[in-house]
Amino acid sequence: MMVHIPGVLSREQVAQMRKRLIETDWVDGRASVGAQGAQVKRNRQLAEGSQLALELGGMVSAALMANPLFFSSVLPLRILAPYFNSYGGGEHYGLHVDGAIRAQRPGMPALRADVSTTVFLSDPDEYDGGELVVVDAYGTHEVKLPAGDAIVYPSGSVHQVLPVTRGERVASFLWTQSMVRDDGKRAMLFELDTHIQALRGAHGESEATVGLTGHYHNLLRMWAEV
Repeated sequence: MMVHIPGVLSREQVAQMRKRLIETDWVDGRASVGAQGAQVKRNRQLAEGSQLALELGGMVSAALMANPLFFSSVLPLRILAPYFNSYGGGEHYGLHVDGAIRAQRPGMPALRADVSTTVFLSDPDEYDGGELVVVDAYGTHEVKLPAGDAIVYPSGSVHQVLPVTRGERVASFLWTQSMVRDDGKRAMLFELDTHIQALRGAHGESEATVGLTGHYHNLLRMWAEV
C-alpha cells in the first residue's frame, strides 16, 4: 500500500530546513547501508546522530505523528530517527530492498522496518530525474512530490531513486515499526477507517458509524502488537 500524504511540513518549515542543510557538510550515503546496498547507492547524507540531524529529525517525526493520515495509514508503534539525504550530479540509489531490522541509538531497542517514508524537501521543478520508483504487485510507480509532502510504502518493496541530472533533490527518509506488521491487514484497516470518516462527515455520528468503528477497533485489537 502506497499513500501520498500532502502538507506534512509547511512551506516555512521546509525553507527553514533547507537553509540549515545548505550550511552543513554531507557525508557519503554508503555509510548507513550494508555491503549489498553500498554497491548501488551513490548519494550524500547528513551525518547520522549529528546535532542537526537530531534537531531536524525531531521536527519531521513530530509533524508525521501529528498528521491523521500518516497515523491512520501507518499505525505507528515506533519511528526510527529520520535521516536526510541529497542527490545531484547523476547521484542515484539503484534497486534495493530496505533491511528488515534497523538499529537505533545506543540503549534503545532495534526497530522492525514495516513502512518506509520519504518526505520531500525539494520541489519537482528544482531538479530533473530523482523519481522514487517503487515496484509492487500492481506495477511500477514513479513518485516525485512537492516539498513538504510525504509518500509511505511497504519497506519490503523493491525500490530505487533515479539519477538526478539537474539541480539537487533533498529529502528526509525514515522507517516505522507499525502496530500491524502485515501490509495487507494494515491496508484493510486504513480503507475501513477512511470509509468510516467519510460516512461520519456525510451523515454525522450514527448507529452505523458506531458499529463500524467498533468493528475497526476489534480488528485492531486482534492484529495489533504493542
